Amino acid sequence: MTPDAPTTPAIQLVGLRKSFGAGEHEVVAVDSVDLTIDNGEFFSLLGPSGSGKTTVLRMIAGFETPTAGAILLEGQDVTRKPPYERDVNTVFQDYALFPHLTVHQNVEYGLKVKRVPKGERRQRAGEALEAVRLSALGHRKPSQLSGGQRQRVALARALVNRPKVLLLDEPLGALDLKLREEMQVELKAIQREVGITFVFVTHDQGEALSMSNRIAVFNHGRIEQVGTPHQIYDHPETSFVAGFVGTSNVLSAELSFQLMGVAKVHSVRPERLRIVREVASDSEVTVSGLVTDLQYLGADSRIRVAIPDGSHLLANVPSDGLVGVAIGEPLRVAWSRYAAFVVADTNTEGGEE
Repeated sequence: MTPDAPTTPAIQLVGLRKSFGAGEHEVVAVDSVDLTIDNGEFFSLLGPSGSGKTTVLRMIAGFETPTAGAILLEGQDVTRKPPYERDVNTVFQDYALFPHLTVHQNVEYGLKVKRVPKGERRQRAGEALEAVRLSALGHRKPSQLSGGQRQRVALARALVNRPKVLLLDEPLGALDLKLREEMQVELKAIQREVGITFVFVTHDQGEALSMSNRIAVFNHGRIEQVGTPHQIYDHPETSFVAGFVGTSNVLSAELSFQLMGVAKVHSVRPERLRIVREVASDSEVTVSGLVTDLQYLGADSRIRVAIPDGSHLLANVPSDGLVGVAIGEPLRVAWSRYAAFVVADTNTEGGEE
């Protein structure tokens, strides 16, 4: 955030709750969410389908009314205000571009509805298209664009209104893998250039980790952890976060006590494990088992090892170190004691969204 940026947070959610139905048929989609998003952040709401993240986004946009709690935009309570009275815009997965209008006309449309003068409309639409690197394609129709280009037109259409906050509801979900990865880079670059707050909903952990300043991980309508991508990945606070964000070996309290002398649930990332062919150091934890699966992933390979307590460990190791490793053969793996983190034992099932 720049030194002259406002100190009031872009978004504050206070005790936010949303339920559907009543009595025994009540379904709680969002349960007592407190969250602060700073000005200029690229903030992601991450969670599985039905975790409540999209409902939170819709309440910020004004498309859903909270059952309880408050929504503040730059310190102003907008909880009961309609969408058109909130300084936010939303980009959906379905771009909903007008097929009969050109790209430039699509971007201008919102300003035309607001009766912005024609000259100003054209100027602002041109600036928005320049921001998303589509200045040369303003004369084309949506059908003449690629999926990634149509996504950028939808983004320009939202940016042209100069909102304080841009809400993005899984906008990359309809793109193929390679284009989605390219658009992740583009979207983050655009956000840095325009400098406004982006709130990005996704169930894709890779998207959230690669694009965000901070991430809120949702489960069962609640936030399990808020932190930077590094904090979320390397220091998960709960077993759900450890298992949902990337891949993790979650060791039960009993197994942790057997191996490390601490009767608490621990998380160890697969890339922290190594194959042991010599005497391990005193600072390492070792365990022996049988290889039950071996996946070649290119430079790295993933090994699944069944250990005596009936559970399995996953190890990501360099593929050039697999000499002598085969399915059905015994194997010993180790990890540094410092690579295992205590996590709260939480439910890993999704809730209602």
